[in-house]
Amino acid sequence: MVFDESSALARGKETLRLESQALNGLADQLGDSFLAACQSLLHCSGRIVVTGMGKAGLVGQKISATFASTGTPSLFLHPAEALHGDLGRVQKEDLVLALSKSGKTRELLCLVPAVKALGAQVLAICAQKDSPLAQEADLTLILEDSSEACPLGLAPTVSTTQMLGLGDALAMAILEGRDFTREEFARFHPAGSLGRDLMHIGEMMRQEKELPLVPSGTSLQETLITMGSTPGRPGAALIVNNQQHLLGIFTDGDLRRLAGQGKFDATAAVDTVMAKKPTTLSQALLVGEALRLFKDTHVDQMPVVDESGKVVGLVDVQDLLEVKL
Repeated sequence: MVFDESSALARGKETLRLESQALNGLADQLGDSFLAACQSLLHCSGRIVVTGMGKAGLVGQKISATFASTGTPSLFLHPAEALHGDLGRVQKEDLVLALSKSGKTRELLCLVPAVKALGAQVLAICAQKDSPLAQEADLTLILEDSSEACPLGLAPTVSTTQMLGLGDALAMAILEGRDFTREEFARFHPAGSLGRDLMHIGEMMRQEKELPLVPSGTSLQETLITMGSTPGRPGAALIVNNQQHLLGIFTDGDLRRLAGQGKFDATAAVDTVMAKKPTTLSQALLVGEALRLFKDTHVDQMPVVDESGKVVGLVDVQDLLEVKL
């Protein structure tokens, strides 16, 4: 086997060009049938059941996952397994999205009549509008008529790229139609970095026993005791009035500055040295936005307050970094 670098580079570039051209052509031909498909997906009261064999099936799994993660209930159904009992997963309220370049995949042609007998709607994606699958489906989206990038003309490349792109186009169109929000996206991605960015501060802030609350008029000595004895050793004290409304904040950094200037007086009221207008957070703020705020203000702790100014939490920048990790 001889590896020809120039030939390999040319083949790689040609593959990407062919796939790009096919996607552009597919975008140009989107019209009424695409809109009808979006309407069917939006009005489906059940789940979007995606099915396909071979490479089309692998693409279908990704399309199903994209639907599910963006607010459209979906599952992938292997057509061969469906014909041996898994058809019971399909309900009449569902919509079945069937993928096949040729439109002649035997397992799909056996599956579609059974699905329609259950009362479920069938949306097909294939390359031939006169194929058996296209004829059997309630609605069909046709792929751009393009050759595969495989030099043998066999391995699915351009066609599967088109399927994936069309699936993404459907998912994004109905995401917008559902008014799907960033907050909803976060609920479906609790463990991923995107989901962590979209967590609310209220979900991860320190609260209750972890709050270093200090009544107005407390001495610096007592304030330091509170800071050291609060679970998690927050490195800050939140000075509040009788209604627990925030008056100010005193931090380890403030203590170091006082000591460095020779101005530390253990008997002085913390009110005389606290920061009286600290930057605060709301419980509804997203973690990603809070982290940017910490970076902009160069502080290590921020109180969390409600609409009335009452302290409900505390966030240390390390808390945010741990969430991100």
